[in-house]
Amino acid sequence: MNRDRIFLSLAHMGGQEQKFIKEAFDTNWVVPLGPNVDAFEKALEAFVGENRHVVALSAGTAAIHLGMVMAGVEAGDEVICQSFTFSASANPILYQGATPVFVDSEESTWNMSPELLEKAILDRKAETGKYPKAIVPVHLYGMPSKLDEILAIAGKYGITVIEDAAEAIGSEYKGRKCGTFGKYGALSFNGNKMITTSGGGALVCGTAEEAQRIKFFATQARENRPYYYHEHIGYNYRMSNICAGIGRGQMEVLDAHIARRREIHALYTSLLADTDGIEVKQNPSKDFDSNFWLTCITVDPEKTGTTADEIRLHLESENIESRLLWRPMHMQPIFEKYPFYGDGTSERIFNVGLCLPSGSLLTDGQIGDVAEEIKRCCKR
Repeated sequence: MNRDRIFLSLAHMGGQEQKFIKEAFDTNWVVPLGPNVDAFEKALEAFVGENRHVVALSAGTAAIHLGMVMAGVEAGDEVICQSFTFSASANPILYQGATPVFVDSEESTWNMSPELLEKAILDRKAETGKYPKAIVPVHLYGMPSKLDEILAIAGKYGITVIEDAAEAIGSEYKGRKCGTFGKYGALSFNGNKMITTSGGGALVCGTAEEAQRIKFFATQARENRPYYYHEHIGYNYRMSNICAGIGRGQMEVLDAHIARRREIHALYTSLLADTDGIEVKQNPSKDFDSNFWLTCITVDPEKTGTTADEIRLHLESENIESRLLWRPMHMQPIFEKYPFYGDGTSERIFNVGLCLPSGSLLTDGQIGDVAEEIKRCCKR
């Protein structure tokens, strides 16, 4: 086997990134903040729409954390978080000294179950005497959550929603971009995401005043005095002008990258349609329009004669990178002591799911190779 390695999701440059980086060097704007940061934020605001404001930050995790800060999450509070996610969705809860409460997923989107969410809210109120301070739904692998239901429940009990849209830039629910539904929305530009700034993120908010306050906390919470004076804990979370230069270049190809990921998903769907026991995860209805950041499959061992992990190992032997799904947070040693409201859905999906190579650099031929090796593994 002499195949070049097929990666899960590599960064894909568009060609203009170096121009904006060079501008930063030529003007000596190589530190946090600067013209590239301002322009990148404006481009993101135009992309997400809904008159939202965007603050560019050092990471998607920083965005979620500042969403917690802005929501007033403090020690003694509880925050409800989707269990089926990456740990960055939950870690900022602990940064604030609060307690995470994990909620299981439902089958159609793999995201937070509205029914279990409301059950958790009522149960926590009965046990602690107060409602959770915030809710963190996640758009897993780019698939929008059941936002209408989640937002209705949050509104009913007066709880702030912080969308974790780290994997979902460009995904839409009922024609509206993910990240614009909650009070705050977190985006990620990590190296394997739809677009990258090498490392970075952004927080989406509703008003210019909120954006200014987020910037205040992200730049060490320095008060407006002629000397350094601090009344609040601050953070060094702003994006550098160099990274934002990469982001500006990436914004020019964002639509093309999203379109290519959707093409790859459609190709996998077609190529694996006749493989009994392999299901490619789909949008549950026309209301959902995933960016398909990663195309995911589930594997029925009885029908295929194999497991998701055995397929992963076979693909690796063929120099193809794939990845098991996120192990739910309630199954993680660091989080297993916290409350969990579930019915086994995320655990079941975790046990049968696999993420396939989905980067926008991949060719149709490479996608065909991946599909063929999956079929080979099943036939064994």
